[in-house]
Amino acid sequence: MGMKPLNLILGSSGKTGSRIVNKLNQLDVPIRLGSRKSSPSFDWQKPETWAPIISGVDHIYISYQPDLAVPNSIHDIQKLLEIANQFKVKRIVLLSGRGEPEAIACETLVENSGMEWTILRSSWFSQNFSEGMFLGQILERKVVFPKLNAREPFIDLDDLTDLAVDALVNEKHIGKRYELTGPELLSFQDAFGCIAKELNESIPFEEIPLDEYIAMLGEFGLDQKTIWLIQYLFETVLDGRNESVLNDFERAMGKKPKNFQSYVKETMESGVWNLP
Repeated sequence: MGMKPLNLILGSSGKTGSRIVNKLNQLDVPIRLGSRKSSPSFDWQKPETWAPIISGVDHIYISYQPDLAVPNSIHDIQKLLEIANQFKVKRIVLLSGRGEPEAIACETLVENSGMEWTILRSSWFSQNFSEGMFLGQILERKVVFPKLNAREPFIDLDDLTDLAVDALVNEKHIGKRYELTGPELLSFQDAFGCIAKELNESIPFEEIPLDEYIAMLGEFGLDQKTIWLIQYLFETVLDGRNESVLNDFERAMGKKPKNFQSYVKETMESGVWNLP
């Protein structure tokens, strides 16, 4: 038996990365953490940090910050792959989005890199309601949201990261592009409503035009880059192009993805939505 491959997890303190790290630790798989807090540190804004952390690793999980949709992503992914090739990295697992032109360009770079690859095209995470941008409004018990017609097949991060881990440690996912969705389409209003029902509280849901919503984010003091990204995602990804449920996850993992209601029930037990 040779040495087990060393897996670098970029974004190791993030929503997906932290779960992948925990699961790989449970499997006793060698890992190297890649975040601004790790040692050596990794920072997408500081390309000089990339080579030292890539040197000596076999597989890399890439979760790009803040999102592959941002204009700089293509340049950054290209540069990272060049360094990975210099250090003879064998395999890349890329977290991507559904239907973002920039994300597709980054996927193409990975697929043409000469390394083994797996692409995970993810829907919106269920966990955005408990660990991300929607938590604040739930805690305020009042949701103001842009008027959208599109419904979303939210994916649970436990499912997504189960597949990411499997793609790092097994060979059966090499050369596969998976489009990962939950088992049902929900409007955002339905999703917030599902949480309100489980809390047994009323959470009013007010819809406003997107431009008013974006202006409101500015008043909340969000930085321009984050606001740009949110606007882009609402305009591009939630225009109806992703309104479909696919069975890629079940085909890859042999089990059904978790539905939103299961996520809500499990998350309730953590107390994250309880008022202080």
